[in-house]
Amino acid sequence: MPETRITSLPHLFVRILIILAVLQTASHSLWATDSTTNSHGPKEAPLIKLIDAGRTLHKSLIVIDGHNDLPWQVRTDGQSSFQVMDVAVRQPGVQTDIPRLRAGGVGGVFWIVYVPSDIPGQGKTVEMALEQFDLIHRMINKYSADLELALTADDVRKIHTKGRIASLIGVEGGHAIENSLDTLRDFYRRGARYMTLTHSANNDWADSATDTPRFGGLAPFGEEVVKEMNRLGMMVDISHVSFDTMRDVLRVSKAPIIASHSSAYSVAKHVRNIPDDVLRAIAANDGIVMATFFPGYIHPDGVQAMAEYFQKQRELKERYKNTEDYERAWHEWKAQRPIPAGTVHTVIDHIDHIVRVAGIDHVGLGSDFDGVGILPAQLEDPSGFPFITQELLNRGYSEESIRKIMGENTLRVLRKVEEVAQRQAP
Repeated sequence: MPETRITSLPHLFVRILIILAVLQTASHSLWATDSTTNSHGPKEAPLIKLIDAGRTLHKSLIVIDGHNDLPWQVRTDGQSSFQVMDVAVRQPGVQTDIPRLRAGGVGGVFWIVYVPSDIPGQGKTVEMALEQFDLIHRMINKYSADLELALTADDVRKIHTKGRIASLIGVEGGHAIENSLDTLRDFYRRGARYMTLTHSANNDWADSATDTPRFGGLAPFGEEVVKEMNRLGMMVDISHVSFDTMRDVLRVSKAPIIASHSSAYSVAKHVRNIPDDVLRAIAANDGIVMATFFPGYIHPDGVQAMAEYFQKQRELKERYKNTEDYERAWHEWKAQRPIPAGTVHTVIDHIDHIVRVAGIDHVGLGSDFDGVGILPAQLEDPSGFPFITQELLNRGYSEESIRKIMGENTLRVLRKVEEVAQRQAP
């Protein structure tokens, strides 16, 4: 179904500003003037300069972030209290707060219900998830002048029109349902509109990208989970799953799927990214890959650093049985080997590749703010989203294409998932 585009300024005026921006950038390289380059552009690129055309276009967009872990930070660092961590004011201890969301022109966010993979089952995983559903609902209610719960694509548009930030919910890690379709249905009733099938470890029905394969993809119950998510209208998220699990999901799902915070494997060869054959299959499925910002996944040198990190962690855990000794040794070692942060260019190199392989309709944004400790220059928090718009403009993307990347593609997929569920309704 065609989407109605939201434009806050006359369409012709926006186009004139874009043309001026293209003329302004035509006299120099669209990427950088640095002489040190690789196959995807410069290793060190200059900061993006935000100009009037970029600002004006950005203000007219609906920007949707597919993955934000602020609720976990409020739980762990803020004692689950918005009096302890009042996100209505700038909070230096986290990456996200309402002032920075507003500064970045964010129109919608998927707040994440996260449960670590090593939490034992027997009700404890579900209990922790329910606590975070409650925290997210309390946050939305407390800051109702700025946030409003969205359950559908139409809700997002209506909330955006009112000047509020549409607040959606995603669940990170299928282990949180404790092998229960009833629990999955309960999560949907509480507002979950996507679930990431695994996190950092395999669960009882799907292989993770960062664990030893157990099933070679989805187990039979995993296929049932995907089918039930299709029936409910909950997007199936393949971030964190193995390549074979991705392929199985694409075989089973009758609705478009998402990768809520992943990027292109061909650009940075980390298993958390999406290989080209899966990118093409996602295009055929009409799904979307939401490019993530974590340098350990998207910076080619960061990928190597991450591999060394994981190996060293294993070595230190073997050497130091005392937790405090391990933590001290780990932080000392890590402090001397920082992951290269990259820049906005690093993120957009991945967007460029996804567009080349899957097409402009199949890419969006999934920052992973407050789920990672390192971020690219100018994307350290949500106030940096306008720099993405500006650099897409600099690289020659059309206004329509930029609108799709920044949020319209995500809304299209959410609506199509809703339509598949409606067709299955009794």
